[in-house]
Amino acid sequence: MDKKPEKLVPEVRFKGFTDDWEQHKLGETLTGFEYGLNTPATDYDGINKYLRITDIDDVSHKFDISHLTSPKLKDDNYLLANGDILFARTGASVGKSYRYSNIDGKVYYAGFLIKAHIKDHFSTNFIFDTTLLPRYHYFVQVTSMRSGQPGINAKEYQKYIIYTPRRANKTRLAI
Repeated sequence: MDKKPEKLVPEVRFKGFTDDWEQHKLGETLTGFEYGLNTPATDYDGINKYLRITDIDDVSHKFDISHLTSPKLKDDNYLLANGDILFARTGASVGKSYRYSNIDGKVYYAGFLIKAHIKDHFSTNFIFDTTLLPRYHYFVQVTSMRSGQPGINAKEYQKYIIYTPRRANKTRLAI
């Protein structure tokens, strides 16, 4: 019995998208990966929020603001901006992801997280949504296996294969 090849042209199309879906390594969709700020958390100062692995809700992948803290030392190189996705790099939460939203305000990200800034002509939302799929969870499970504590570093995350729709023009995608 012949196996049907996977379709690269989906049956459902979105306005402004053309042709086949493109295969990319995650690293090709980014301006780079950056490790987080290594400073202790302090009491929340009312402005500066500090996002740690434990502050990312396991189900919604949103910033859980029920126990807000601020970073002891503030370095604007670790502020999140539109187009940023965070990945947990070690421990039981390895692979957990979070997409920054302006609603979250002024947010610094902590040391056990890796920031990925998505290039303008790729959709941050689309790429983030791929981290919610079983295929991504399988990648995390296989890649994070270590003799000790599980972990995935930036170079390993960059190798993750994603499929993205091709956009007719190269502006930031809204989906």
